[in-house]
Amino acid sequence: MIVEIKVPSPGESISEVEIASWLVEDGDYVEMDQEVAEIESDKATLPLIAEKAGKIKLLAGAGDTIKVGQVACSIDTDAEAPAVKKSSPEKKEKTETASAKEDVPGPKISEPAASKTGTSESIDKVKISPVAAKMMAENNLSVEDIIGGLQRITKKEVQMVVDGSVSQQLPARPTTLSRDETRQKISNLRRKLAERLVAVKNETAMLTTFNECDMSEVMGLRKKYQPAFVEKHGVKLGFMSFFVKAVTEALQAFPNVNSRIDGEEMVSPEFCDIGIAVQTEKGLMVPVIRNAESLSLAGIESAILDLAAKARAARISLDDMKGGSFTITNGGVFGSMLSTPLLNPPQSAILGMHNILQRPIAKDGQVVIRPMMYVALSYDHRLVDGRDSVSFLVKIKELIENPLNMMFSGIDLENLLLDL
Repeated sequence: MIVEIKVPSPGESISEVEIASWLVEDGDYVEMDQEVAEIESDKATLPLIAEKAGKIKLLAGAGDTIKVGQVACSIDTDAEAPAVKKSSPEKKEKTETASAKEDVPGPKISEPAASKTGTSESIDKVKISPVAAKMMAENNLSVEDIIGGLQRITKKEVQMVVDGSVSQQLPARPTTLSRDETRQKISNLRRKLAERLVAVKNETAMLTTFNECDMSEVMGLRKKYQPAFVEKHGVKLGFMSFFVKAVTEALQAFPNVNSRIDGEEMVSPEFCDIGIAVQTEKGLMVPVIRNAESLSLAGIESAILDLAAKARAARISLDDMKGGSFTITNGGVFGSMLSTPLLNPPQSAILGMHNILQRPIAKDGQVVIRPMMYVALSYDHRLVDGRDSVSFLVKIKELIENPLNMMFSGIDLENLLLDL
């Protein structure tokens, strides 16, 4: 029986997808529920699943654009599964013994030859690069041939070993210069992302305000409690969870930053759905943590870990990325010192985190060195005024520099004690 595998609908308003890659070859035998291809829409990358076991026939090529509901491949369920060859225990033992003797592909050293230049143990310690090993094999040369071919060791070679600079030599310049170019088709996901970024610049009144955070307290908490945190919760305590928690407190204090424009209305959700920008091979994806205001630091870290893993494995769904009232992006992981992040429409604001550097600052009349991070808030001035945007970012700064205040809805502990 021939079973047709049709392209499923990735979501509403999507009428066509692109075959990003086939995970099997034409004519292969596939198992039921096996992933046979990756299909890419303008919003996400999803797997194509084999509904039955059998011999597969590909009806579209990698890179082809096909309609939702169109047949991408067919499976002949009457085809017999290929027989699995079982090797005898004796043959398997010989194979394992032989493979154990083979260290790396390259020249082999014979015992007599090794004794010419030293013990076999000393020659075994000689490190051979893959390129050198290939050249030696092609020219039928052994390690002792190479060592014996060296006429003499000079002061330069010895000094290079002493200084540890042997492996730091500059590569030789190429003798010929390339003028070649490569071309590849832009994916639907990246094309859609480009359209959204251009629309943001054209359709919003975007401004960016900056501040800086002293990360000493957060870094101290992480260092002190990291082992206990991992042991109890099974995830590492990172910087992102502190910023997500601080953002949820600040959004509740300044709801305009959590709003969006819908026609002639301003919609202000009472929840905080925080999108976390994740860079993947397919492009930038923003999975969303739902009701982040209700989660603990451990809950936030677990949610981030799960969503990031799904995004990088290209197994994130549209539901995972749908909605979101505010976005956080962390360019610091790539070494960014400062940036002006672009809005993620229809949201009205986005927070940019950056790298942490030891910088001199004035504290209590003294110049001290502290781990500092620049933070940036880009916002749509149509909804968010300058006062709210600056106050929002100041609130983030206060909570990061005094993280214990996050336990009391962002209220300063001294004010709480004095009932102010």
